[in-house]
Amino acid sequence: MIGKSVPRVDAYDKVTGRAKFTDDMAPHNCLVAKVYHARIGNGVVKSIDTSKAEALDGVVKVVTFKDVPNHCYPTPGHPWSVEPAHQDIADRNILTGRVRYYGDDIAAVVAEDEVTAQRALRLIEVEYEEYPVVTDPRKSMWGSKPPIHLDKKDNVLARTNYFIGNVEEGLKQSDTVIKRTYKTPIVQHCHIENPISYAYMENGRIIVVSSTQIPHIMRRVIGQALGIPWSKIRVIKPYIGGGFGNKQDVLYEPLNAFLTMQVGGRPVKLDVSREETFCNTRTRHSIEYELTAGVDKEGHLLAKDMLEISNQGAYASHGHAIAANGLTSFRLQYACPNIKGEAYTVYTNTPVGGAMRGYGIPQVCFAGECFMDDIAKEIGMDPLEFRKRNLIQGYYEDAYLKPIAAHTNGIFACLDKGAEYIQWDKKRKEYSNQTGNIRRGVGMALFSYKTGVWPISLEIAGARMVLNQDGSVGIMLGATEIGQGADTVFCQMAAEVLNMDMEDIHIQSVQDTDVTPFDTGAYASRQTFVTGTVVKECAEQLKKKILDYAKELMPEETRELSLDHGWIFAGEDHAISLERLAMESYYSLSNSSVLTAEVSSQVKKNTISTGCCFAEVEVDIKLGKIKILNIINVHDSGKLINPKLAEMQVHGGMSMGMGYGLSEQLLLDEKTGRPLNANLLDYKLMTIMDTPEIKADFVELEDPEGPFGNKALGEPPAIPVAPAIRNAVLHATGVAFNENPLTPQKLIDGFMKAGLI
Repeated sequence: MIGKSVPRVDAYDKVTGRAKFTDDMAPHNCLVAKVYHARIGNGVVKSIDTSKAEALDGVVKVVTFKDVPNHCYPTPGHPWSVEPAHQDIADRNILTGRVRYYGDDIAAVVAEDEVTAQRALRLIEVEYEEYPVVTDPRKSMWGSKPPIHLDKKDNVLARTNYFIGNVEEGLKQSDTVIKRTYKTPIVQHCHIENPISYAYMENGRIIVVSSTQIPHIMRRVIGQALGIPWSKIRVIKPYIGGGFGNKQDVLYEPLNAFLTMQVGGRPVKLDVSREETFCNTRTRHSIEYELTAGVDKEGHLLAKDMLEISNQGAYASHGHAIAANGLTSFRLQYACPNIKGEAYTVYTNTPVGGAMRGYGIPQVCFAGECFMDDIAKEIGMDPLEFRKRNLIQGYYEDAYLKPIAAHTNGIFACLDKGAEYIQWDKKRKEYSNQTGNIRRGVGMALFSYKTGVWPISLEIAGARMVLNQDGSVGIMLGATEIGQGADTVFCQMAAEVLNMDMEDIHIQSVQDTDVTPFDTGAYASRQTFVTGTVVKECAEQLKKKILDYAKELMPEETRELSLDHGWIFAGEDHAISLERLAMESYYSLSNSSVLTAEVSSQVKKNTISTGCCFAEVEVDIKLGKIKILNIINVHDSGKLINPKLAEMQVHGGMSMGMGYGLSEQLLLDEKTGRPLNANLLDYKLMTIMDTPEIKADFVELEDPEGPFGNKALGEPPAIPVAPAIRNAVLHATGVAFNENPLTPQKLIDGFMKAGLI
């Protein structure tokens, strides 16, 4: 089954509408909850009057920040740590009277229906004491009065740095020194299904049904938020309509759990709107970079230095982990004897930054790969040749975290495939000396990406398999299917080990923290690597139990057994069907033993995947418009478990990358912090009319660390696209744009400054 493009196991139910998502499962008698959001960007609530809302017919309960537990809790979907120093920052309350961004959560209404809940919100009267709003992290890190969080007087959530060699000495030895600054924007995930949950009580416990990537982590966080034992919480995750990292955070589920407690355990549904999803869930961090590099006459990097300033927003969420991941990436892939990196993560009065596909690497890749082109331009070298001259060939490992290593490294093969497809050499010459309003160019960018989070954080996964009465196998996992095709891949892995047909493997797609094995969830491109390792081990254990049991049913002299598509063979003369064996195992009067296997393992390994993007664009200088003519991603993701699903992942990621490069940006009023385009009309996503034909290709090198030679693919496709487009525009026009997205306004401003308009 490994390497075959079998259909998705959930395809039929999803395309026919039979798949049950959270809203489909909500009871018809659900009460409706709505959140009252602050109308200022920074300040405190001086008074709040809910009496008119409470008097409205159909309102069941109104709660404010005065009613919720008075302690803070962390929200990110990170594994918990038993060491306090490694625990996430707890700076969030279920509701708050200290407003830290425009839209902060002050109160909530529970009503019989949505219309009544919305009317009640409008009847709540709030008086504020306002403070100055700070949206710029550079200004914020000099401190504000009062600070956004009292324990961070300078508004700096965290700072880290490292030194390899001596950068200052390396710059002195360089023939050319280049300095540039880059900036990436705030963007939103824009998954189809908004974050939604409903909660109710049963036998003194709280049950939360949620569209989440992290059910087991969510259980813990809700318990922390409410200050009750974690066992009092049960989380159920149905099918999920996308997450991309936004649902790798615990969002409104603690509030929902609190509200059902306030109404006697009645079911309460909390379904946030698209506008709330934009501003009141999580975003991708805007990050600013100052980069310096020195090269010798042959174009070899002798030193490089990066200062990174990450705009965290109002609360910690995933916090400094995003910027720190970028710092790690800065020292990988390119050979350089002297490297220095420093990163700050800064609180501001803006929507909260959290996990989003790529986890800080799309930002640092934009800055770093644009910088590589700018260096090449400065020294008069072809940018592809400049990269090849500095890339590490073969095995390499991280200078600080040795378990992070490229055990297989296919980046040169990826570059060759991408260059051939885009006709790099031919078009770099053809488009070198253009005039006129319409110009074309080709550009490229590359990346590396870790697989999972070990050794930075815990990696643990669990799997349970059972041989059913008819000889089929059932699988239960704590790992979550969020649209990426994980359930299909896990079934293929089990079928491979057990040598069974796919139709005889049944996986449970709904996770329930009461019954499904523990797994930290869907993030970090970890599942086929980490959970896949456990699935393989579990299947091997079940296979051994099946064959051991079969020995009792076979003649004494037959001891070498094999499992083959529903049959157990002992040489050429004896065979027994798996169905018959299963029936014996369930119902034998003398040897009844249901055959199951369960594995929970800490996976202590990591590996690096690589890849690149090549793009050909046409630029209309006077209109400030970019048209993508050809674009390709080439990935070294180890052995592909399912090539068609892999291609699907690349297409989706490239679409996100194109939006990141060309159009997506959450805009804020700098004076008030109020979002200006928090809806799908004004926030410009790529549509089918904007999207060119997308090409995906692969270099398959079996990685020794992967359970089946595989490594990360979920997040990498979104990483290199934006800088590849930017570098193609640089080639076409000679103008370097150091901030994405490349909107018409930015392009026209840049072309005017360059004298092209």
